[in-house]
Amino acid sequence: MDATHTIRDAVLHVGQLRQIAAATPGLARAVSDIKQLQARRFAGTYADLLDTDRYRAAARFFLEELYSAKDYSGRDAQFARIAGTLERLFPQQVVQTAVALAQVHRLSEELDLAMAQQVTQHPDTNEVTRYLAAWRVVDRRADRYAQLTTVLRIGQELDRLTRTPGLRLMLKMMRRPANLAGLGALQQFLEAGFDTFAAMGRQGEGAQHFLEIVQARETRLIDLLFDGSAVACETELTQLLGQAR
Repeated sequence: MDATHTIRDAVLHVGQLRQIAAATPGLARAVSDIKQLQARRFAGTYADLLDTDRYRAAARFFLEELYSAKDYSGRDAQFARIAGTLERLFPQQVVQTAVALAQVHRLSEELDLAMAQQVTQHPDTNEVTRYLAAWRVVDRRADRYAQLTTVLRIGQELDRLTRTPGLRLMLKMMRRPANLAGLGALQQFLEAGFDTFAAMGRQGEGAQHFLEIVQARETRLIDLLFDGSAVACETELTQLLGQAR
């Protein structure tokens, strides 16, 4: 499937998931709660990086653009309208990044909805207990690893873009035509990602070390939530949520 169809298919599927949530009493709120908990968990997991000059921007970028609880419907609408224009307007490396972004967005929305559907079955337990129970009932271990792999690929692609001669200047020159074409949200994502990863690249170990930290911590947490004891999992999640700021 080419980039245009991949992006349009992902956006269409996300729209259908949102309709399901909106049509079921309490489900849209449960989806929002799941997203907010996960964003807080990410902030807690990387509280140390958010406190460093070297990695603060990168951790903040991941938190706000990939692990955020914010509404992406505006960006989705742009993607749906101009997926074909995207391939004509941007170079192939940028298109690949947009495709990966659409793919991880689709998978994340699927998993969040599945989690929310389970959470609503246990309204009387605390949020951590509900989350862990939903995680294990939903299962989809392979999809959890695929989600992480795609997030890391986006980071790797953004890092590669920073080493493409002249691309930052081209992105700046693309700002006006991208906005006129209805691609402002994607343009903003690309510029923020480019600048964040370029700054890391100028500092010692750079982006690769940051991505290795994310991979190690997220893999450990995924394994724990699937295989650890309930007490260990709930203790870990409670601590991480408590560290979020």
